[in-house]
Parts: sequence; C-alpha cells; structure tokens
Amino acid sequence: MHKAGLLDLCVRAWNSVRMASSGMTRRDPLANKVALVTASTDGIGFAIARRLAQDGAHVVVSSRKQQNVDQAVATLQGEGLSVTGTVCHVGKAEDRERLVATAVKLHGSIDILVSTAAASTSFGSLMDITEEIRDKLWIDKEKEERMKETLQIRRLGEPEDYAGILSFLCSEDASYITGETVVVGGGTPSRL
Repeated sequence: MHKAGLLDLCVRAWNSVRMASSGMTRRDPLANKVALVTASTDGIGFAIARRLAQDGAHVVVSSRKQQNVDQAVATLQGEGLSVTGTVCHVGKAEDRERLVATAVKLHGSIDILVSTAAASTSFGSLMDITEEIRDKLWIDKEKEERMKETLQIRRLGEPEDYAGILSFLCSEDASYITGETVVVGGGTPSRL
C-alpha cells in the first residue's frame, strides 16, 4: 500500500474513533431492524428500548401490565420513535409465544432480542441472595453508599449506562465481536 492509501486509511480510522468518542455517531445504525425487548416499560429495559428506537430500530416493548405498555408506547411514540407494545409475562409460555407472534406479524421478523425481565438489588453470588431481595425491596442509603465506595467511578449505574453498549453490540459496528462478555459495572471487578 502506498503512502497516500495508508494515510487515507489512518484518517478514516481516526475520524471513526473521534466520532464515536464524542457522541457524533452515524445516523440510524439499526435502521430497518426489529427489536423485541422484554420488561421494557421502566428502568433498564425502557432505556434500552428507547436507545434502540433512537438508533433506528422498530421496537416492540412488553410488560406484565397493559397500563405500563400503554404508557411506554405513548411516551416513546411521542418522541417520534417507532414503537409498539404488548403484554407479556415472560414466565408464561403462551405470553412469550404471543409476544414473538406480535412482533413477526407487525414487522415480518425479529433481528434483535433483549431480555431484561429480571432484577436484583444485590451484588454477589446468586446463592447468597435472600428471599426479600428476590422480591425486589430496594437498598437502604447506607448500603448504597458502601456500594459506591467499591466502584471505581463512585456512582451507581443509571439505566442509560447500559443502553448505549447494547445498541452498539446490536449494530453492524460490532459485527466482528463474537463470544465476548462486556461488563457494564462502573469498575466493579467481574466474577464471570
């Protein structure tokens, strides 16, 4: 490769890195993709559904309660995003089947499946989680402050912290990434 070709390649690579790090990414990296996101009317699931739709995907949201689905769909459609929704309790086979059938009927296929239907307010081994935590009670402020001290960035994660990396991994920009574990944990040591 001659100098001009190598220089052009370096310039394009640098511009790509600069754009990604500054938030100036290409428009609609998920255009014409269909994303189905479970438990997506609040919290991390909602943030992921919003980000996928912002990045161009047609998103099907779901929740166990119709009122939650209606509110999420109205909010996201109000932002000009392509979103539909249906009730789904992922613990019920018939609900899962209806969810998939709805997405396929509306959009013809499913390109992206995100399962966020679970929650834990505890760090550590799953074997050590109490029944109370499994029932989803939230952490007291003292415990929250102790948790922040263990994180390198000294704050708890926000739902949007997870949405960007997930959207990237669903895009063609991540097409050469296979079999990796990406920890979105504020510097928490991974135990995978």
